[in-house]
Amino acid sequence: MLSRATWSLALRKGLGMRGIHSPGGNAQSEGKMPPYTSYHAQRSYPMPDEPFCTELSAEQRALKEKEKGSWTELTHAEKVALYRLQFHETFAEMNRHSNEWKTVMGGVFFFFGVTALLIWWQRVYVFPEKPITLTDEWKAQQLQRILDMKGNPVQGLAARWDYDKKEWKK
Repeated sequence: MLSRATWSLALRKGLGMRGIHSPGGNAQSEGKMPPYTSYHAQRSYPMPDEPFCTELSAEQRALKEKEKGSWTELTHAEKVALYRLQFHETFAEMNRHSNEWKTVMGGVFFFFGVTALLIWWQRVYVFPEKPITLTDEWKAQQLQRILDMKGNPVQGLAARWDYDKKEWKK
């Protein structure tokens, strides 16, 4: 009990892990994380809440200032650059077919091949030989023995066998 009380008191005083950084302050790190963006554009949601590029270079800032003027003065390349600042892809780029299905099918066929090799290996090296009771000769002898013993003569095999002609009834 004493150690639990001591530990809680130490945490209240700011000792331990809480004393390293406060919730409102930043942790001490040398690398700067990029700002969080909620950019999300799809065919079903074409107008994202914020632009694609949030941190602009000097050239891009100058282009954004030029955008505020007349658009007839902008060249085609500048208009495309402004579009690329706002949006990541055009509708044509969004609708473009990808070749991802080839990778998926390649993976599926790879695992089919590995599975087939595993089954073959098990049949050759793991599974025992077929029992003798599964051979055609054994099955024929077993059938003959059932017929000789007249097993189940009312509804079974003996009922369908003609003992006088030595053939199956028609």
